[in-house]
Amino acid sequence: MDLSLSDEQRLLGDAASRFIAGRYSFEARRTILQSTEGFSREIWREFADLGWLGLSVPEEFGGLGAGAVETGIVMEALGRALVVEPYLATAVIAVPLIAELGSQQQKAELLPPIVAGKSRLAFAQAEPQARFALDDVATKAVRTSVGWRLEGRKDVVLGAPWADHLLVVARISPTQRDRSGIGVFVVPSSAAGIVRTDYQTLDGGRASNIVFSEAAVPTDALLGGSEHALPAIEKVTDNAIAAMASEAVGCMQVLLETTIAYTKQRIQFGKPLADNQVLRHRMAAMAVKIEEARASALNAVLAADADPLTRARAASSAKVKVGRSGRFVAEQAVQLHGGMGVTEELNVGAYFKRLMAIDIIFGSPEFHLQRHARLSRQQAA
Repeated sequence: MDLSLSDEQRLLGDAASRFIAGRYSFEARRTILQSTEGFSREIWREFADLGWLGLSVPEEFGGLGAGAVETGIVMEALGRALVVEPYLATAVIAVPLIAELGSQQQKAELLPPIVAGKSRLAFAQAEPQARFALDDVATKAVRTSVGWRLEGRKDVVLGAPWADHLLVVARISPTQRDRSGIGVFVVPSSAAGIVRTDYQTLDGGRASNIVFSEAAVPTDALLGGSEHALPAIEKVTDNAIAAMASEAVGCMQVLLETTIAYTKQRIQFGKPLADNQVLRHRMAAMAVKIEEARASALNAVLAADADPLTRARAASSAKVKVGRSGRFVAEQAVQLHGGMGVTEELNVGAYFKRLMAIDIIFGSPEFHLQRHARLSRQQAA
């Protein structure tokens, strides 16, 4: 199997690397985080100009119609810069979900503004009781004479403070754990009946806890009119995990490069730390873990369009491998920097925090280890 990138993919990676190096330094990121909004509208417009927001949007709606490999290339570059703009929530999750479920009219209304950088969306899926189970949906969608009424709560809705619309997962059937009877509703973030509590996350991003109390939405708010949205939600979630794995690889690579540079400069007992063979072995171990994570992330990316069982196993495998590798690399980087590793002046702690956030989004490594075992038994049967 030829795993080399095409010329177009290499050009995309080079362009992403150049943009990040020139426009998104650690100091620039710090300034963005300290701003009132916590993200840069200018950077978001530049994402649109570069075509990144329309990367996976079908060409008929103004996008590039690219696949998971191209998304992974961009996500790795964004991971290297610790980009806080809601690319994951909008371009990696919302766009494919609309493309999978939406009617032609809904796609025509929702996708072009995203491509143009004029719209941002957030995926309101997680609930307190679900513990990462995508079929455990307590938020209810009740039919009314004029549409739907939403009742329930969503927690840790990433990017919601910046979103124009929410993609709300809600249960239409009466049974909480049915695989059927689940829909995705497009809801304006300013709609009546929504109470949003915004906060900054550990890694510097923004998220919201949202309560829906008699929130009325029209009939056409249901994506594609589908009451069987769970398979599409699972596919989009698995592919988002693969994209985040690529992002984590970018984070880890910077940590390794930063650590190597620091140990070459830091003099102790009259010689650089890098001359210590034990420390060199530890950095070699970091490099090995990164390559293991890279391979696992690539496997998940390549399985993005595979059958559901293969795709899900690859995603869960990547979640476990990348989670464990990320923790190892981050801990080693902090330890080899000594006390400086946890100060605000260095970027090491910020990368550590982002890797810990990636570790838990859409399920912990422990959750995905159990899921992988369950899926493997299904495949064997």
